[in-house]
Amino acid sequence: MVNNSILLNLIFGALADPTRREILAQLAKGSATVGELAEPHDMSLPAVSKHLKVLEAAGLISRTRDGRIHHIGLEAKNLREATEWMEYYRIFWDDKLSALKKYLENENKTDGETS
Repeated sequence: MVNNSILLNLIFGALADPTRREILAQLAKGSATVGELAEPHDMSLPAVSKHLKVLEAAGLISRTRDGRIHHIGLEAKNLREATEWMEYYRIFWDDKLSALKKYLENENKTDGETS
């Protein structure tokens, strides 16, 4: 459980930044070089590289080298980890809200009978 917790911390930390989310969206369309990923952002290559290191540490991207050119690809497996964690709590809250709805409907029926 501890390793899973560490992984989730890395994933959610990586996803917390809008630039990193945009990079992942770019990579969802296909692999790209660091330069191609930097192009739509108003930042230097070293700044983009820092974002890529965070995404790489979270296991959300892969990197291959062809000489001096780095090709970056999306690794969606760890996104599944985060999705499964969120799904568990979505189901939890859906159940709680359904129970609350049922309770309130019963309360309204009871209030209507006494009026």
